[in-house]
Amino acid sequence: MSVAGAAGRTIKFGPFEVTNQVFLSTPHSFALVNLKPLIPGHILVCPHTAHRRLTDLTPAETADLFTTVQLTQRLLARAYFPTPEPETGSFTVAVQDGADAGQTVPHVHVHVVPRMAGDMGSPDAVYVKMADEEGNVGGALWDRELGARPQPGGGLKRVDDEDRMPRSREEMVEEAERYKMILKEMGVE
Repeated sequence: MSVAGAAGRTIKFGPFEVTNQVFLSTPHSFALVNLKPLIPGHILVCPHTAHRRLTDLTPAETADLFTTVQLTQRLLARAYFPTPEPETGSFTVAVQDGADAGQTVPHVHVHVVPRMAGDMGSPDAVYVKMADEEGNVGGALWDRELGARPQPGGGLKRVDDEDRMPRSREEMVEEAERYKMILKEMGVE
C-alpha cells in the first residue's frame, strides 16, 4: 500500500490517465479524487485492472477493493466529520455496474461520498445527481480529453418513495426461494 500513487507507474481509469489524481494505491486497487464531485470528499475507488463489471473481479481484487473503500471512509471521516470516527457521519457507497446502471467509464469504480445531515437536501438526492449530468464523471473526462462522448445508459424509471408499496411476506418469501434455486443451479449450497 502506498500513499502517493503508484511509484512511477501510470494509472488509468478506463481510457483516461489519472496518475496525478491518485492518493492511495494498494496491490489491487487505487483511490482517486473525482473530476466532478457531487459534494466535497466524493472520491472513487477502482481496481488497477480495468474490469468492466464487478463480477469480473477475482476474489482477491474484490476483497482489496472493498478494504480500500473502508480505509478511504476512515480517511474521509477524519477530513470531513466533526470527529475522526466514521460513525459521526454517514457515507453513500455506490457502484454503477454497467451502462444501464449509469456507468459512464467502462472500469469498475466505487463512489464513496461522505454525508452529513442536510448536505444535499434529502439523503436520496445523491442518486438523482449521480445519474444526472452533474455526476457524469465519464462524460466530463471524455469532454476534457476526447471530444464527442457516448451517451450514458440507464433507463429505469424513478419511483418516488410514496409510490412504492410494501410487498407481502409471501411475495418476499417467493422471491427469496427463487434466488435460492438459482444459487443451487450455480452450485452454491
